[in-house]
Amino acid sequence: MILKLIMDQFMLYAPLIIASISLILCLYACMRVGQFINASKGLDWDAVANITGDLATTKKTIQTLNNRLNGMHSPKLADQELMMQLMQRQPNQQMNGTIKNVGG
Repeated sequence: MILKLIMDQFMLYAPLIIASISLILCLYACMRVGQFINASKGLDWDAVANITGDLATTKKTIQTLNNRLNGMHSPKLADQELMMQLMQRQPNQQMNGTIKNVGG
C-alpha cells in the first residue's frame, strides 16, 4: 500500500517537474533567438559577405601560424636547403659521368 502511494506521488510530480524544466529551457531558447534577431537586424548581405571573408582570412592565418608553431610548415627554408644540396651534388656527378638522361 505504501509503495503504491509513493509510486503514485512519483508518477504525478516527476512529469510536472520535467515539463517545468522543459518550459524554462524553451523560454530561454526563445529569448536567445530573439536577441540574435535583434542583433542582426542592421546587417545587410554585403556586411555578412565581408564578415564571412574576414573570418575565412583569419582562420587561414591561424592555421598557418599553428602549422609553423608545430613545425609542419617551414616556409622556403627546407626548399632552399634541398636546392643547395642538389646544386652541390650535380658537379660531382658530372665529373664521374654517372648522369643518365631519363624521360623525353
